[in-house]
Amino acid sequence: MADLIYGTHPVTEALRAGKREPLELLISAEVRTRKPEILELAEGRGVAVKSRRREDLDRLVGHAHHQGLVLRVEPFAFAPLSRLLERWRQSGERAFFLLLDGITDPHNLGAIIRSADAAGCQGVIIPKDRACTVTAVVDKVSAGALEHILLCQETNLSRVVEELKACGVWIYGLAGEGAEQIYRSRLDGDVALVVGAEDRGIRQKLREHCDQLVSIPMAGGVSSLNASVAAAVALFEVVRQRKNTK
Repeated sequence: MADLIYGTHPVTEALRAGKREPLELLISAEVRTRKPEILELAEGRGVAVKSRRREDLDRLVGHAHHQGLVLRVEPFAFAPLSRLLERWRQSGERAFFLLLDGITDPHNLGAIIRSADAAGCQGVIIPKDRACTVTAVVDKVSAGALEHILLCQETNLSRVVEELKACGVWIYGLAGEGAEQIYRSRLDGDVALVVGAEDRGIRQKLREHCDQLVSIPMAGGVSSLNASVAAAVALFEVVRQRKNTK
């Protein structure tokens, strides 16, 4: 069964990156004339292009936010953790991973993946249970980032953390209460960030496996940030610190 990718940026990146085999491009008449570069990409990959009415595309994806472009692709395949670790070792760069504990909103997951790719994160690791998986919404919100970054799905995040520790990676859990401010922590080495769900944060068992808990200082009336915003702040603090230590 094929997955659906829709929207200009996700479809363009899917045709360019080649991470998933594109099977068929469905396009509305007005977009066909406005975006010839997408047709060229599809033809270059040997993908069949078919014209469809916007109403037909609305029914196919379940809403009208597809920008007249729907691409059928092979089902998404998660990368094994071993591949992520091997790619990191071969790169010669410092480790930079992101673990997500219990993110259930596809908009949050897509936004986090987009931020992780933009920050140069080498891979995102999510749990198999009680968490959002890859959907068309995740793909759309990630704006094509899903086609570039490695995404792993593991049964036990605590076990993943211990495996990363054995590789010399320092684990920082994003928490609110009683944690050191993230701006006072050293994040310029081999690091993995752990971000939990908005309602309950990181689960207690996983918190206990973290080397350090860090917090984002809040100066206003609210006590927490949206999970995707918090993840972006933490990711780019790693980027900032690394640039300052080069």
